Order: sequence, then structure tokens, then C-alpha cells
Amino acid sequence: MSSKNKSFVDGLTASVEPAERAPRLGIGVLGGRHNRLAELASGAVVNSPQELVDPARCRIWERHNRDYAALSRDRCEDLIESILAQGRQEVPAIVRRVAGDPEHDFEVICGARRHWSVAWLRANNHPEIRYLVEIRDLTDEQAFRISDLENRAREDLSDIERARDYLRALGLYYGGRQKDMARRLNQSEAWLSRYLDLARLPEELVGAFADPFELRISHIGALKPLLKPEQSRSAVLAEALRLRRAREQGRGGVPLTPPDVIRALTAAARRPSGVTGAPKKTGTEGEVVRNAAGKPLYRLDRRDRKGVTVTLLPKEGGDRAEVEAALARLLDDHWPG
Repeated sequence: MSSKNKSFVDGLTASVEPAERAPRLGIGVLGGRHNRLAELASGAVVNSPQELVDPARCRIWERHNRDYAALSRDRCEDLIESILAQGRQEVPAIVRRVAGDPEHDFEVICGARRHWSVAWLRANNHPEIRYLVEIRDLTDEQAFRISDLENRAREDLSDIERARDYLRALGLYYGGRQKDMARRLNQSEAWLSRYLDLARLPEELVGAFADPFELRISHIGALKPLLKPEQSRSAVLAEALRLRRAREQGRGGVPLTPPDVIRALTAAARRPSGVTGAPKKTGTEGEVVRNAAGKPLYRLDRRDRKGVTVTLLPKEGGDRAEVEAALARLLDDHWPG
């Protein structure tokens, strides 16, 4: 068992409040069986059966913390390769039974990525692969905590997916009481606050990032202060909209990295009222336009009412033809007519 899975199992065990195990009174096979049945009946042992099932008979819990629609072959490649190498799914998903749904027998609490991967394999020449599940009897709040605990032990769930799950759970299970939620998750209020702040970022701002899943909890310290003064907030959201439109229209080369976006938004917050575009900067702090390979072509140092100032970067490895094409797009954006 890997260290991450061991940490998850240890944490999962610690998150459940087990009843004190009754002493074993019998000896031998029959005595052991009698005591085991007695323990199950008393609740001292939780019986969680595992089954291999058709993933089509499982639906994803509507409050699952993963964006199932965003899963793809690329995002699940490591798991698919692991299942192929082992010939089976090693770690069971956690599910609960559903009633009144003729198309599904189970609801997936933990294991959406495993579900997607097995379903993909079955649809792509591996019908022998089945979905390994562990069946639990869980309330919604218990399901949320177990799902959160499992995904904290993994690296493939993005911070913003986790943050949005926390914000939703705060109202659903804890009456908006952040202190109660932090205690149930066995985390500090400050830790939880950072995730909630990330989830509360305006959609206009999130849209400035080419891939919202690249937003990290570490970015909230730079982004949150930009939204506090009303004047700064308006300028930042306007710049976020400009960045999104430029990306959607294919202007400015490859999409900006999260640090590039944060620098542009920070510059907009500091810009004097009535001035548009990035202020004059030195070094590498201006908006850098790159080619498809990520090599810098030029730096956009200033845009104001008088004109545009750029710095060419001929020693950074970009091709002259790429620079000329990028500058042509810049002229299209800024030249009158």
C-alpha cells in the first residue's frame, strides 16, 4: 500500500467514532464466527462489503466534489494505465445504495475518476474490467467528510474544485457556521477560510485564467486584496474581462500563465483612474507575449492614451516570423481603423 493510501486509510479510520470492541469470548472456528456476528449486530464492527459492478449501474452523487464533466483521457491517463497494468482497479470506490432509480443501483461518493476510467476502458476494448466499489450506509454530511478526506490524500483534485465543495457544504450541513465545519474537518478556521475565499472569487475574475483548475489556494493572498476597494474591484474585473476576450479571440499568443494573469490584474488595480492597459514596468513584470512553445517574443510595457510601448526579446529564442505575426496582431488591436 502506498504512503498516500495508507495516510488516507489512517485518516478515515480516525474520522469514524467506533464503538469499543467487545472482548472475544469463544475459541475455535465456531466461537470466532459467533463473536464476529455478535460484533456486527452490536455495531462494534462495520461491515462494508465490496463488489465488482458495471459502472453504468452507478450514478455520480450530485454533491460530489469533482467536476465529472471535466474529466478526460488526459486527466485520467495515469489511472487508466495503472488499471491496465494491474488488470483491475486496486482501490475501491466508496458508494451507497440508491432506491427508486431503475437505472442505477449505487451512488458514487468517492471514486468519480475511477468510475470514468473504468467506463472508458469498457468502451475501448476492455469490457472485462469492472468497477470495484465498497458499499457504505452514509448520511450526506458523512459522505461529504469521507469524500473530502479521500481527496485530500490525492493530488489530482484541483484547489478550486475542493474550494467550491467546501462553500456548498458550509450552507448544506453546517448552517453557515465556519467554526463548526472546521472542527468537523479537523482543520483550522484560517485554513478553511482560504478555501472559502477561493470559491467566492467572482466568475468574471476566474474567467481571466485559461484553465481555472490551475488556480491554487496560494493565489488567494494576491487576488483577494484586489477586490476590496470598489474602484480597484471595478478595474480588476474590467481587466479580467479584457484578458478573457483576448484569449477567446486568439490574440496575444499562447494563454497567459496564472502568475502572468495575477500580475496583469494587480497592475490594473494600481492603475490611475481613466488609464487603460498595463502601466510601464521594468524587468519581466510587463505582460509577456509568447509563442506556441512558450518562448517570449516581446514584452508589452505600457498601453495608455498616447500609445503602446513594447520591448522586443530577440535573445529569448523566438522566431522572427513569429514576432512579426504577434506584432501584426498587436497593430490590429491598437492601430486606428
